[in-house]
Amino acid sequence: MSSEVEELKKVVAQLQKEVTRLSDQEEVRKLQYKYGYYLDKCLYQEVVELYADHPDTCVEFLGGRYNGKDGVKRLYIGRFASAFVNGRNGPVHGFLLDHPQIQGIVDVNSEGTRAKGRFRSMMSAGTHESIKDTHPRGLVQWWEGGIYENEYIKENGVWKIFRLKYFPFWHATFEKGWSYTKPNYVPFLNTTYPEDPMGPNELCKDPMLWPDTRVVPFHYVHPVTGEQVKDDDLRAPHHGQDPSTSAPALVLSKPKSES
Repeated sequence: MSSEVEELKKVVAQLQKEVTRLSDQEEVRKLQYKYGYYLDKCLYQEVVELYADHPDTCVEFLGGRYNGKDGVKRLYIGRFASAFVNGRNGPVHGFLLDHPQIQGIVDVNSEGTRAKGRFRSMMSAGTHESIKDTHPRGLVQWWEGGIYENEYIKENGVWKIFRLKYFPFWHATFEKGWSYTKPNYVPFLNTTYPEDPMGPNELCKDPMLWPDTRVVPFHYVHPVTGEQVKDDDLRAPHHGQDPSTSAPALVLSKPKSES
């Protein structure tokens, strides 16, 4: 009987561990979804509070890296709020900026303290014609598609965004679509803080934008082979050309404490 009890205890412990892992996965997924809902409505203060207070916290966006909680605030409350909603926290009439968070794949470490997640966003954005003379963007409507490869951390028992790495894969005007996207449609960030008061702390290596179609590296291995995708297969040469003619494969950054 005692051996059966011990075996049952092991089963219960394993089930408890699995329930905790699944619960953590769902909490991280919900965290990213909530990020999207706040971002849709320009609730930048709420977005910033989703981020960890860790010194290695960062946001990577359009070729720039905003470091620490101060950098996160500079991007959302500084750059975005100023550009889109005249510095307020919340939406302005007639301005659309939807960021659906979809295809979420979340993996939590064995300690239940860190997680990684891959998500896709398909953004529709623009202004209503009734505000074309009062909004700084004028009359505009555009599409955007991007990939997130993020890291999350549990601080004081609460899951937070640790390192958000967003790769805006493509942009397009609503009228002409992605086939006619002009080069440098959204210029990469090229001036750092404090020279640019709302700029990133540092610039990222090898930024990408449509029609560049390099693969954003996966944080996970192939579920059947257990292998990572080869670097050459992450590259995007012109049709019929060797991978070596392409820009280098993208590399996901690591926290400085782990470099």
